[in-house]
Amino acid sequence: MKITKMECFVVPPRWLFLKIETDSGIVGWGEPVVEGRARTVKAAVEELSEYLIGKDPMRIEDHWQMLYRSGFYRGGPILMSAIAGIDQALWDIKGKYFNAPIHQLLGGACRESVRVYSWIGGDRPADVGIQAKEKKDAGFTAIKMNGTEELQYLDSHKKIDDLIERVSSVREAVGNDFGIAIDFHGRIHKPLAKSIIKELEVFRPMFIEEPVLAENNEALREIAHATTIPIATGERMYSRWDFKKILSDGYVDIIQPDLSHAGGITECKKIFAMAEAYDVAVAPHCPLGPIALSACLQVDATAHNVVIQEQSLGIHYNQGSDLMDYLRDSSVFEYKDGYVDNLNGPGLGIEIDEDYVRQKVKVGHNWRNPVWRHQDGTIAEW
Repeated sequence: MKITKMECFVVPPRWLFLKIETDSGIVGWGEPVVEGRARTVKAAVEELSEYLIGKDPMRIEDHWQMLYRSGFYRGGPILMSAIAGIDQALWDIKGKYFNAPIHQLLGGACRESVRVYSWIGGDRPADVGIQAKEKKDAGFTAIKMNGTEELQYLDSHKKIDDLIERVSSVREAVGNDFGIAIDFHGRIHKPLAKSIIKELEVFRPMFIEEPVLAENNEALREIAHATTIPIATGERMYSRWDFKKILSDGYVDIIQPDLSHAGGITECKKIFAMAEAYDVAVAPHCPLGPIALSACLQVDATAHNVVIQEQSLGIHYNQGSDLMDYLRDSSVFEYKDGYVDNLNGPGLGIEIDEDYVRQKVKVGHNWRNPVWRHQDGTIAEW
């Protein structure tokens, strides 16, 4: 079996899909994308395809090492996302060849299902109490919300008071036995982080996410010493080498690699195992499409330390298309009592509606994240 063609599809709301074809007729799907840089990743995939056309798709580990190590300059969001989508598609082909879900080829499942959470609140969080209650009524047992809008190094106490009020309204709406994750999106700077997070302890959050930017991970030492809330980070870290120091330093409780950014199934399986050796939990990042989610669920099934999975159904970014729209059978992602069952179909365990993909590629997208500025005109973290 040889790889004959690799084709990318820029599709709404903000995704990039990849189809790899073989001379046997088996095809695989991947989702290589950086949100806001879809066309850049598409170009990277097309460059990397030159290494793969005519090659045996079954040699996944060798292809991964070649794609990573053949470049003198390596790593980072664009190249690792391109590799990630290629890797997902190769695993999809391999699973279909053996008529088995990918998790069977990774050693088999150690769980029957994984807990999932749902997003509320949007980029500038509002009406979060009402939305949290709606998610609870829909059967979810946990939500995630952005904690705050943009913050300066030192900022208004009112913004902090507003954050406390929002989290309080969620806790009041859903009760004590419900998970609340608070994503700070790297919007807090070190001078404010400790005091803000300390005030949240009374609400017993499930975790706080990216209290500082990944490039400032050294600040997690002081934050970890100042709070009892579990700390999560990792969506902007792209390989096992990026995660090595944060795991050895011991100041993070949950890592969040993204299987469409951090090298795909092959790499993230290794990252999950590294975290397990440090008694660190995993909550994979996935505000993306159905291919990315199915890749997550395949690795989740094999990983003892996965505690919860992000998914994008109804997320505020999904304008015009949503998670289920590109699937021939959306029942594979049926959420029951806050959990989703393992995907047991061959390969990724989903069937992409290629006709719909080709229809929506005519629409495409040019999604960009907002550019925020502070009152003084300086660029703010989004």
